[in-house]
Amino acid sequence: MRTAILPLLILLVASVNAMAQAPAARRRIKTPRLFCTDTGIACASLRQNTMSLRSTPELYGRMVETYVVQELQRMSSWMEEAIEFSYYRDKDGSEVDAILESQGRLVGIEVKSSSTVTTSDFRGLRKLKSLAGSEYHRGVVLYDGAQALSFGDSMYAIPIGALSNSFPSSSR
Repeated sequence: MRTAILPLLILLVASVNAMAQAPAARRRIKTPRLFCTDTGIACASLRQNTMSLRSTPELYGRMVETYVVQELQRMSSWMEEAIEFSYYRDKDGSEVDAILESQGRLVGIEVKSSSTVTTSDFRGLRKLKSLAGSEYHRGVVLYDGAQALSFGDSMYAIPIGALSNSFPSSSR
């Protein structure tokens, strides 16, 4: 029975590698991140629904992040140019949930499950910008709000709902 479940589990989990060319390599974390490929199955296996998830902020945040990574990967499959996915996290706590790289340009994505955004939410993206130099194109915080906002210096906050009309935003 267990051997029949293993191929199914492999299909339900995807990995995203750490950013390969990150300078200061001794400070960065290099372990690949694992994501469930289907948030519906993940929630069902955890016996969670929207209401119970929202009452558990850490789990809700992880599910939102998983949803966003899934959507970005799905959307990238439509692009003519290949998009490489990675992430960045260092031992100082700086993190970028997803880094999309194409044609030598990087876009950093940070996912926040809250309905507000502050300049501190861009900490990891500012670190990415300093590490990537001229390859850095822009940074985006995807959040559970309703307005697209500019934070200057090629940094933007965009509602997660912009990815898909199916995301159940608390601000609608």
